[in-house]
Amino acid sequence: MPSGKTVKLILYEVLQFAALIVPIFVIMERFASLIRDVRGRDLTAYWLVVAASIAYVTSVTLLVWVPLKYLILKRRSFISEITQWRPTALAYLILCTLPCFAILIASSKVQVDRGHKLDHFTELPVSLVLVSLICVDIIERIRPCKLIGKSNSLDSDFTMPGPVLTHLEQVTTVTGQLHTDEGQNGLTQGHPEARNGGTSGRWQDRAGSPSHSTPSSRAPSVAYLYSSSSRPRSYSGPLGFLWRSDGRSEVFVDSFLFWLDTVEMVRVAGEPSVFYSAWVFPVYILAFISTLRMVITPHNPLLSSAGAALQDLPFFILRVALIVVFGYVTPVLYPLKNVLVSLTFIYFTFLTRLRIFRRQSMF
Repeated sequence: MPSGKTVKLILYEVLQFAALIVPIFVIMERFASLIRDVRGRDLTAYWLVVAASIAYVTSVTLLVWVPLKYLILKRRSFISEITQWRPTALAYLILCTLPCFAILIASSKVQVDRGHKLDHFTELPVSLVLVSLICVDIIERIRPCKLIGKSNSLDSDFTMPGPVLTHLEQVTTVTGQLHTDEGQNGLTQGHPEARNGGTSGRWQDRAGSPSHSTPSSRAPSVAYLYSSSSRPRSYSGPLGFLWRSDGRSEVFVDSFLFWLDTVEMVRVAGEPSVFYSAWVFPVYILAFISTLRMVITPHNPLLSSAGAALQDLPFFILRVALIVVFGYVTPVLYPLKNVLVSLTFIYFTFLTRLRIFRRQSMF
């Protein structure tokens, strides 16, 4: 009987291979039906397109996909040393997502040239392409982790680290420290100050240890030392089950949120007014360029700049142009999101390093 790791490996590979071939077959079948209708119910054209799709899938599977998977599973040196990007994701984008978007553009061009409006590939084909893309991304993220039992240490890579209160310490103000020093003038090091035959409990260590001041000289502020490597995971109260979380489930949420902006852009391309115009070209081209972020490993520092350069800034320009030409084919929320993300990235990454923004007296 195969082990659990073998079953998990087979499951992942089958799902990824299905995500590779199913969108191509569906898109190509719809395109073949379109060509048949445009050419006057010509079945020969239909079967030629279907045969071309079968030949394409067979070729890329035997020549690219299977050899790449073999090298990854065998952990060859030049593959195992790659840690900043994902070869499987890059191969999937080139072999599946790019041809599917190209077929969608070609279907629009064919209908516009022939003067027909037969099929603008709404819903099923486009949604299938995006769902398959998200599925491959999720599998690549969750691959190192177990599917049964409690989460292991690898799950910490999926969770975004948050600040955790690990230490609380009273902070002494400069004024309080000066009063302490004035009250201790003339005292010898390491001896308590004598008042009416008693000690006040105030000590001075001039060797470098911190001085302890009276409560009246303490500031009402509190210093918090945060740790970014962990966060509270559980709560023992009666509602403790509400505090439970697992990185394996959070990766699904993160993946769908990661692709939400691209999904909306592709949805705009499905609008008839956009699909049967020349604007379908920049929409699908920029949508594909935004998918290149999938190649970068999650939580890579390069992912932030890639998101601003490959998605938010181009999407903002394109969405403003689409709203000007076609009206509100996309919600205003998305261009606002794009411009805010782009501006905050530029400000906090570049402008705050300038001398004028490093002055303490401004904010």
